[in-house]
Amino acid sequence: MTDTDLHTSAGTDAVSGVEIVLDSVTKRYPGSEKPAVDNVSMTVPPGEIVVLVGPSGCGKTTTMRMINRLIEPTSGKITIGGEDALRINGDQLRRKIGYAIQQSGLFPHLTVAKNIATVPGLLGWDKKRIAARVEEMLDLVGLDAATFHDRYPRQLSGGQQQRVGVARALAADPPVLLMDEPFGAVDPITRGFLQDELLRLQAELHKTIVFVTHDFAEAVKLGDRIAVLGNQSRILQYDTPEAILAAPADDTVAGFVGAGAGLRQLTLTRVSDIELHPTPAALETDDIAGLRAELARSGDSLALVLDERRRPLRWVTADQLDRAASLAAVGTPVADWVARRSTLQDALEALLAEPTATAIVTGDRNEYLGTIAVDTLVSHLATVRHAAESPEHEAAKPAAGNAEPSGGSSEPA
Repeated sequence: MTDTDLHTSAGTDAVSGVEIVLDSVTKRYPGSEKPAVDNVSMTVPPGEIVVLVGPSGCGKTTTMRMINRLIEPTSGKITIGGEDALRINGDQLRRKIGYAIQQSGLFPHLTVAKNIATVPGLLGWDKKRIAARVEEMLDLVGLDAATFHDRYPRQLSGGQQQRVGVARALAADPPVLLMDEPFGAVDPITRGFLQDELLRLQAELHKTIVFVTHDFAEAVKLGDRIAVLGNQSRILQYDTPEAILAAPADDTVAGFVGAGAGLRQLTLTRVSDIELHPTPAALETDDIAGLRAELARSGDSLALVLDERRRPLRWVTADQLDRAASLAAVGTPVADWVARRSTLQDALEALLAEPTATAIVTGDRNEYLGTIAVDTLVSHLATVRHAAESPEHEAAKPAAGNAEPSGGSSEPA
């Protein structure tokens, strides 16, 4: 893993991540009868998000921290991009691997800019290059540089702190990013937005990401592959989210999937994969008569009022439009919206938050794109259920006992 590996160009379709291989990795702590992590072997493909999910205390964080040697393995081998990680100086290794944790882990006495500049500074980048990279990273995570450059962590919301934490982790353009429950300390709405942002960033950067969570729904949403772990990080199943939902390897994995497996299928479909309804909309500075006429033509019961950047502001009905003189102050405030990269489960949660039972969909700059009604979600679930019950699907299922959930080795399907 050379310095050249680190500085691949962002914003292309090229994979900038590298393969990670854990080979019979074990961690024993002095005085403990059993190892914390016992003989774990797995391969993380380059450019993918692999999620480690399991109960508290199962060893998932310990396993992840052995990759960048914040925790030293007792035995076994770890390679990153084909290079033996145990033969690299620990400090040098960690400077080549991004690391984001819960509650961001920002240095409270440093500004946002200086936090992001930490690793590039340790790598000896010149000041001009660092300054340009800080600006680039703030833009990448959706924070205005002029506003946030000189703020301190205490002056940021929880979601903003997490964005800065991700920016800092990516500042030196590492091929690998380790994320230890990074969104676990924020509210559900902010958490959904941060998950969407991570997926957007990954679509641009194509890093190799190892992500730890205890939330199976989060694992299904984010993971290209999921490793469901038992005690001592024993791999119970390592596969795609679709495969795990369709055929859990054993009762323990089935317990993680839960009784709501049907609803979890909503997490496998992105909003971008379905057709949006073109609910009538107008800027609040537009002529009210135009929106009134469009609403009448569409047959919809509701329309949207947008700000000058086409971001959703308020829902309006035909009656409200008939009584109002302008669009400037009419309607009911919008409660929530989802992005095109969001899942249908996110859309379900958003429409449940709206008295209209309709989810608004926005683009990368939160500009209005269309809506999703509950009927769309019901129709999608019916299609998924029909496909799951088809003879072709049943024939494709693995026979019971065919999975290999051994604690020693489990390769991706």
